[in-house]
Amino acid sequence: MAKAVRLRGNIVGMNGNEAVAYAVKQANVDVIAAYPITPQTIIVERLSEYVNNGELDAALIPVESEHSALSAVVGAALTGARVFTATASQGLELMHEILHIASSMRAPIVMAIVNRALSAPINIHCDHSDIMNARDTGWIHLFAENVQDAYDLALQAFKIAEDLDVLLPVTVNLDGFILSHSVERLEVLDDEIVSDFLPPRKSVYTLDYKKPVAHGPLALTDFYIEFKRQQEEAMERAKRKIEEVAKEYGEISGRYVPKLRTFGLEDAEVVVLVLGSTTGTMRYVAKKLREEGKKVGVIGVHVFRPFPAEEIIKALENVKVAVIMDRAVCYGGVGGPLFMEVVSSIYGTGVNPLVTNVIYGLGGRDLTPSEARKVFELGLDILQKGRVEKKKVWIGVRE
Repeated sequence: MAKAVRLRGNIVGMNGNEAVAYAVKQANVDVIAAYPITPQTIIVERLSEYVNNGELDAALIPVESEHSALSAVVGAALTGARVFTATASQGLELMHEILHIASSMRAPIVMAIVNRALSAPINIHCDHSDIMNARDTGWIHLFAENVQDAYDLALQAFKIAEDLDVLLPVTVNLDGFILSHSVERLEVLDDEIVSDFLPPRKSVYTLDYKKPVAHGPLALTDFYIEFKRQQEEAMERAKRKIEEVAKEYGEISGRYVPKLRTFGLEDAEVVVLVLGSTTGTMRYVAKKLREEGKKVGVIGVHVFRPFPAEEIIKALENVKVAVIMDRAVCYGGVGGPLFMEVVSSIYGTGVNPLVTNVIYGLGGRDLTPSEARKVFELGLDILQKGRVEKKKVWIGVRE
């Protein structure tokens, strides 16, 4: 027990942005591309202070746009550097062209996304529409439930991205303002523990004028599909690596962040699946309902890409109703992004709960405990009736 306490280091109070910046400092990155956008700005501000104060020996590049920020770290990553940047909302949209280039050139970048709604109308508050627009760009996507997760996942992201069997960029997603600007109790590791967990990056193919190599050359019908298959194979290997890194990190920190963080699944008949900070709200309400004798549970999804289909199937094998919550909309689609992934995962497996989709919280609208209760009541009503009357339900919308 004494050893575990020692390894956990110090207990501090930080908001989510500061926690990510502190993890990046401890990761001893070489290059940071900085462009401010609400609600991410605190991350690059803190990193600039670390560099200015001599606490971090890194090149911090103030760029003219998010497109340039991602372009800069792509180039730096290809030289063998450990790199980081951060953005949100429209900034991520401006990066979209380079997102594909970064993943297809196998640049192991870590980027924090402080999730924020997309314009128009202009909105600076949380939803997941920004990252869901980037879900199929070849990046690994991790989601934090709280400030501690944001810190822990940021450190793990570097180890996952830089693994030679993976070599894919990683986003660490934290809900705008809800996590980014909220101060929580945070356990940070000692610097030497982080250094042992995350030694300097070892690269194979690097940009070097003495030994020229080509990155991202022209590939037409003769080779293009093979490159894409290699990216998919790397994503499949990442499933194993994410779990390995999570377990290794758990051993040194006492905190294991699973792909799915579950509550009440031992006997739950109705289960809610959700991403991000809402997981905590749903767990709180589920505890209250279980005190009333309701057999409900919660699955917080922490890895969205590569999607943990096998874990989802196992988690839902004894569940009768699954209510899948999305803080983003697929306009004209059958349901939201998480809904469609879950339904696709279980189809044809023999795991066949009744499913419905809840759209909530767009533009940062709060999900109150009473509304969270309505989500569970929706599932309990489906359980009682034995059928789904409405596949997509909007919660918290003014009529």
